[in-house]
Amino acid sequence: MKSLGSRQVLLGVLAVAVVVLAWVVVRATQAPSTSAGQRAVASATYTLGPLGTDPDSRRAWVAESALPPQALDTLALIRAGGPFPYPRSDNQVFDNRERLLPLHARGYYREFTVVTPGSDDRGARRIITGSSGEKYWTDDHYASFSRIREGT
Repeated sequence: MKSLGSRQVLLGVLAVAVVVLAWVVVRATQAPSTSAGQRAVASATYTLGPLGTDPDSRRAWVAESALPPQALDTLALIRAGGPFPYPRSDNQVFDNRERLLPLHARGYYREFTVVTPGSDDRGARRIITGSSGEKYWTDDHYASFSRIREGT
């Protein structure tokens, strides 16, 4: 009987190990490669042209003028200090859990919603700001980022 219990424990540990390994493999295949991080981000309504790569973040640059109009509205609100369309969610700490932006202490990054026309919720578009003034654009809910080149 003791042998049966030991086998069940061993099988349980093995099952957990397989699940963890599968999760690690899936996460590794989802992580953007350098070329993916440098590619221009495209959307059905606008195209972001290649401006090179920001050496600090290793993210592709995107011209501010290439962003959708709602992102320009959000940038204007950020510069004015608000008010923001989602006051409970905007200007809150962005934890950078995906680790796609340069690593900094918690609280360094803040996130702001970019309104998505026709969406019943906040949508997937955000602008992330860093304490040093840098700004990042994502239209796929943190799966990828571009560094915003302001004034262009």
